Amino acid sequence: MVGHEHMAPLAGQGRPAIIGFWHERLPMMPMLWTAVHRIFPEAKDWQPHVLVSQHRDGRFIGEVVSRFRLVMVHGSTSRGGASGMRALLKVLREGSPVAITPDGPRGPRRKAADGVASLAAIAGVPVLPAAAAATRHRLLPSWDRMMLPLPFGRAVLVCGPPVHVPRDGTQAAVPAIEAALSAACDMADAWAAGRLPPGIESRAL
Repeated sequence: MVGHEHMAPLAGQGRPAIIGFWHERLPMMPMLWTAVHRIFPEAKDWQPHVLVSQHRDGRFIGEVVSRFRLVMVHGSTSRGGASGMRALLKVLREGSPVAITPDGPRGPRRKAADGVASLAAIAGVPVLPAAAAATRHRLLPSWDRMMLPLPFGRAVLVCGPPVHVPRDGTQAAVPAIEAALSAACDMADAWAAGRLPPGIESRAL
């Protein structure tokens, strides 16, 4: 894991947070929770909740979620998804983290919906940008160019610095969230290609 120090204050202390990552890295992100519970044994009760839409894409997410014992929350944070926002706000106020793909389920690619910033501002929790990449993978011909990991490769998880959203600054925070999520992807890709910048340390999972 790269960016262990950004995850530690949240997982280690069981604090609520929004884990944000681009839809294109969805197939690899459930391993984040496996890694968190391995690195932070004290976080065994830090139970992630994943927003699952009613779109057909949501059925795929549901299948992935069920294999990793994550908690599904049905709804959407975009296109007027008030029910999804209320459900996630309740989860955060109870002290659990939530995971959101701000550009899912239909894009446009790497463009965040306003919902993630609004949720962070209302709940008073940070957005932790995350990403994953694999040395062996296939990029699918989908709208998001989804990365599908292949066998016999190595993978990395990246957690960037948290993005804090002021209650009266949701619109201004959206570009910052987009930049942070893309930077996490870029760092994960650099690690997979053997181009991690000097001074960046990774921790074995």
